[in-house]
Amino acid sequence: MKFTKMHGCGNDYVYVNCLEEKVENPSEVSIKVSDRHFGIGSDGLILIKPSDKADFEMNIFNADGSEGEMCGNGIRCVAKYVYDKGLTDKTTITVDTKAGIKILELTVEEGKVSSVTVDMGEPITKPELIPVVSDREIVIAEPIDVQGTTYEMTCISMGNPHAVVFVDDTKNFPIEEVGPYFEKHERFPNRVNTEFVQVLDRKTINMRVWERGSAETFACGTGTCAAVFACIENEKTEDEVLVHLLGGDLTIRYDRESNHIFMTGPATIVFDGEIDV
Repeated sequence: MKFTKMHGCGNDYVYVNCLEEKVENPSEVSIKVSDRHFGIGSDGLILIKPSDKADFEMNIFNADGSEGEMCGNGIRCVAKYVYDKGLTDKTTITVDTKAGIKILELTVEEGKVSSVTVDMGEPITKPELIPVVSDREIVIAEPIDVQGTTYEMTCISMGNPHAVVFVDDTKNFPIEEVGPYFEKHERFPNRVNTEFVQVLDRKTINMRVWERGSAETFACGTGTCAAVFACIENEKTEDEVLVHLLGGDLTIRYDRESNHIFMTGPATIVFDGEIDV
């Protein structure tokens, strides 16, 4: 199987061009290639496929083999892949995901994509659609007990479920201890991605993320969008925010008129290779 290793702000995936390759049992393949000791090393596997509804289709599998709905960092890398490798000459493309069709604007410098802006769509706030167990109409600063500690969470879906928790210090927060219990908490029927956010000022935040199926990752595009929308809903920031992640920075803008969230950030090719699967 030919592949390309790519990352967006350190959120790394193995990409396969399924216009040319065929991947049997992608869940098993994802587990194998994601292993950082015996495989390629990644947060998961992303398949780039033809689509009859958009320019391309993207399927994402987490490091544990579970299938995800959407990946913001991953979809930026899809855009760079298809442009840089000559699968399209468009600078505006559409990509079909399990969270719907996304529109991507490519910034091209010297013939290569340098950054991508993604229309991530509307944030979903109804608890049953996220899903999260709650008797509220919108889950904003709602208490949740995790391993004997009460946190306040704001829950949002960006096509996949997120719980945003504000903390005083992301650097020293024990995410490895707390993250797994959030992910598998009984209030999240489909498990959850958890963003731990430190607000620096009205236009800047720090964020760490525990992703379901992949543990802590260097970045999460959908999670960054959810985090900024949670900041806005809790009146902590303006509508455009620079987000500092372990793997780099993303700019998130919420457009009130359209109720859409836009994400801008880099995409990087690491290397091409071939592996037996």
